[in-house]
Amino acid sequence: MKMKRSHRLVDMTHYLLNHPYTTIPLPFFGKAYNAAKSSISEDIGIIADQFKQAGIGKVETLAGASGGVVFRPRLAEDQSRKYMEQLALRLSDNQRILPGGYFYFSDILGNPEDLRKIGTIIASAYFNQEIDVIMTMATKGIPLAQAVAYALNVPFVVVQREAKLTEGSTVSVTYVAGNNNQVKKMGLTKNSLSRHQNILIVDDYMNVGGTMKGMHSLVKEFECEVVGAVVFAESDVHERKLPITYRSLIRVQKSSDNQEIELIHLGSLFDQ
Repeated sequence: MKMKRSHRLVDMTHYLLNHPYTTIPLPFFGKAYNAAKSSISEDIGIIADQFKQAGIGKVETLAGASGGVVFRPRLAEDQSRKYMEQLALRLSDNQRILPGGYFYFSDILGNPEDLRKIGTIIASAYFNQEIDVIMTMATKGIPLAQAVAYALNVPFVVVQREAKLTEGSTVSVTYVAGNNNQVKKMGLTKNSLSRHQNILIVDDYMNVGGTMKGMHSLVKEFECEVVGAVVFAESDVHERKLPITYRSLIRVQKSSDNQEIELIHLGSLFDQ
C-alpha cells in the first residue's frame, strides 16, 4: 500500500534526523514507501529546503553508484551565537566558582535540551571534517562527548584516570595537572582506537590545560591524529601552551583572587 506524501515526508524526516552522517541509498526509501525514484527525489528536495530555512542542517544528495542522501546536522551560526549568549548570562553567578579555579556548570550539561544544542553546536564546527572517534576524559566530559558523538554519528571513548580491571590492558601516559603541577596518570583500553584514526578531543572545562596535553600524548601513543579539540568552557588564562589548537564555547574571566566572575563571553569557536 502506498503512503500519502504528507505521511511519507514525516516518516522520511524522522528517519533522517535519527541517522545523521549516514549515506542512505535512494532505493531504500523507494522500496520502503513503494514510491517512484522521482517522487522520492522531490520529497528529499522539500525536506532539504525546509532544513536549510529552519537552520536544522544540510541534506545532501550524493551521485553515483554508491550515492544516496545524507543528513548533516548543523545549527545556524546566528542561532548558535544567540543561544550561547543567553547561556553565558545564565552562568554569570559567583556561586558557580569552585575551589582551585574551577567552575560549576553540571546543571547545564545535565539538562537534555542544553546538552543537545551544545553537542550540535560543536558538531557544526567540524561539519566538513573527517572524524572517526570522539575522545573525552572521565567523568564530567562524558555527557558532552556523547552528545557530540551522537550529532556526528561516530563512537566516543573515555580516558580513565585509573585503570579498570574489567576493561583489560591499557595504554597509559603521565601528565601534569592543575596549578600545583601535580603529576598524574591517564589511560585508555588498548582496543579503544585503531591506528591512523582521526580523533576529536572534547572536554567540559579547561583551566591550565594539563588534561588536554595528556589526551594529546595518549592519542600519539595509539598512532592516531588529533584533528580538533574543543572545550565547553575555559578559564581566561593568558599563558597556556598546548601542542594543539583548541576551541572553546565560553571563556570565563575571574577576579585575581578567583572569588568573583568579572566577565563571561563567547569563546574562540565564535571568533570571526
